[in-house]
Amino acid sequence: MYKTVLILDDDKAILDIFTLVLEASGYLVHVSETSHDIINKVELTNPDVIIMDNWIPDIGGIEATNLLKKHKNFKHIPVIYCSANSDIAYLAEKAGAQAYLSKPFDLNDLENLVAKMLEPINAV
Repeated sequence: MYKTVLILDDDKAILDIFTLVLEASGYLVHVSETSHDIINKVELTNPDVIIMDNWIPDIGGIEATNLLKKHKNFKHIPVIYCSANSDIAYLAEKAGAQAYLSKPFDLNDLENLVAKMLEPINAV
């Protein structure tokens, strides 16, 4: 069964890269260029992991991740925070994300981090 990744980023080139790499690794990928309806997006896509951009419109990555983590049905979904900010570790922690990926990123790091976030799911 395919694992699903939801990617929220307003940069179409980044979305294309994420999609190409993750689909080639066997994941089902859904993308969004906005974050204001994060709960609806998660309900529709049922992701196993989420990659969240810091600067995504309309409410931003921190608020979108906080909304997700406060939701009783979705707080368990691991979030990988993604940003070019130098303080990405702090931003990821503030958002409540389980991991972070600095932009620009290495494609192997992307694949490895997504796989790592899914390890508990794969072990079941």
